[in-house]
Amino acid sequence: MNTGTVVLIVVLVIILFVWWLIVTYNSLVALRNLCRNGWSQVDVQLKRRADLIPNLVETVKGYAGHEKSVFTDVTRARSAVQQVSQGPSSLQDRADAESQLTHAIANLYAVSERYPELKADQNFLDLQNQLKTLENQIAAARQMYNDAVLKYNNKLQMFPSNIVAGIFHFTEESMFAASAQDREVPVVKFSN
Repeated sequence: MNTGTVVLIVVLVIILFVWWLIVTYNSLVALRNLCRNGWSQVDVQLKRRADLIPNLVETVKGYAGHEKSVFTDVTRARSAVQQVSQGPSSLQDRADAESQLTHAIANLYAVSERYPELKADQNFLDLQNQLKTLENQIAAARQMYNDAVLKYNNKLQMFPSNIVAGIFHFTEESMFAASAQDREVPVVKFSN
């Protein structure tokens, strides 16, 4: 081989390496942004839920005003969610706060079961349906987020893209997981 051929081969190898580096870096950035977008979608749905809750609480208060501890729990849980979402916090802190809010809402619904006139109130039924729809949208957004995180984390961990990820300090994202409280089996009692 002559010198020109060797130089051409070396230049082609360098060009291919730089091309691979750019493509890998850009795919990591795209996947990281997909994760961020996924979390933003979850966050939007959680914000909509937080905005709906005061209306639901006020409607139930109109019928069951003496159930103060339930209203306090819902208000406290909603405030905790707002506080966690506004400050620097981990995904797990946010998940825990959202879980507490979900349980407080479930208790609010349990209280509403004791008031037949409330269960028949159109405003309450509309709010309840909106909340149910939002919960389904939250679940779908969480699934989308977790799918994006899985793709991103796989790319970070797999060879050879893990080399580029290490060089440019890409870090893994956390999946949105159910809290320990969410994993507990609910106790169902039929009592008179």
